[in-house]
Amino acid sequence: MEQPPMKILSTPISVLAWFELNGKPHPVRFKLDGKEIKIEQIISMTEEKIAGNWVLLFKCQSNIDGELKPFELKHELNTCKWYLWKM
Repeated sequence: MEQPPMKILSTPISVLAWFELNGKPHPVRFKLDGKEIKIEQIISMTEEKIAGNWVLLFKCQSNIDGELKPFELKHELNTCKWYLWKM
């Protein structure tokens, strides 16, 4: 069964991540609406330049409410802010 298309949310979120010595982040979990969501799998990570700002786009999936759901996180490199981009 195919997943419905993801909606663009662009919601600022708190993320727990670990960083390599070169500064590359690895998100572990995030909070959304007071609920903590563990990132079970990072499918891909790409670097993009949006409106002159470099961002890392993480395509991920997690078991949310008993269902495997895909989502995308964005990390702005110049502001260090995280966003739940699509879900």
